[in-house]
Amino acid sequence: CLDSEGKLHEFGSQWRTDDCNDCSSSRDGIHCCSSYATPVDYDKEKCESIFNKETCSYKVVEKDNHSKECPVHSWVG
Repeated sequence: CLDSEGKLHEFGSQWRTDDCNDCSSSRDGIHCCSSYATPVDYDKEKCESIFNKETCSYKVVEKDNHSKECPVHSWVG
């Protein structure tokens, strides 16, 4: 199978893309889904979400002080 970047993958193989998607290939084609959850229910006036591409995860922190994490009440993934 050829992925969207033109890389060849064997049937039954699994990999993670540079965009943090987990993919697998089979005779039916390539299937991908995000490997991370996205925060959706937090105080957006006081806090902001920051995506870390190295860990494929979000962190929600105070806008004025990134060392303080904010509570997240709901995630989607």
